[in-house]
Amino acid sequence: MPLHANRQAFLNGLYVILDRQAAQGRPLESVLTAAAEAGVRLFQYRDKTATAAEAYRQALRLRQAAADHGAIFLVNDRCDLALAVEADGVHLGQDDLPLAVARRILGPEKIIGLSTHCEADVIGATAEGADYIGFGPLTHLPVFAIGGLTADRVQAVIQAGADGVAVISAIVGAPDVAAAARAIMARLP
Repeated sequence: MPLHANRQAFLNGLYVILDRQAAQGRPLESVLTAAAEAGVRLFQYRDKTATAAEAYRQALRLRQAAADHGAIFLVNDRCDLALAVEADGVHLGQDDLPLAVARRILGPEKIIGLSTHCEADVIGATAEGADYIGFGPLTHLPVFAIGGLTADRVQAVIQAGADGVAVISAIVGAPDVAAAARAIMARLP
C-alpha cells in the first residue's frame, strides 16, 4: 500500500500506540477505528509478547483498518513485519536494528522513527536520516513526547516544543476511545 504523498503532514498531533496489554481485552482494530473516526491519523502497532504469526495476523488487520481510514500505520521494532504487512514504516528503539540498516531494508519511501533518550541519540537520529523521533531536543525532526501523557498535560508538552504526543493507555485503555482521542486532539494546536 503506498505511503501518503505528504507524510510530514501526518508527523504531528496525536500518535496512538496500539498495545494489546493496554487494551485490556478490547480488540485493537476497534480501538484504531474509534480513534480514526475521531480524527487520529497516526498509529503504531506494538506487541512485545506475541508470536511472529500472531503479530503478523494482528498487524495485517490493523494495517487494513488504518488504510480504510486514510491513516499512517507503523510497526514497532520489526522491519520484517512492517514489510510483510506493507506498513508505512517502523518505529525503532535504541536496541533495535541500526537506523541505516532499517533504511536499507525498508527503502527511502518508508517512515522510520527512533526513540531517543539523550542529546547524543537525537544528534545520531538526525544525522542518520530518521523521519521523526520519540522525544528529544536539538533537532529539526518532528518530536513526539511520550510517557504517561494525559489530556491535561498535552498543552504543556506542546508549549515545551513537542510537535505531537504519543500515547498508549490514555487512548487504548480509555472506556470511550473516541472521546479520549477528541479530548487530547482538542488540546493540540
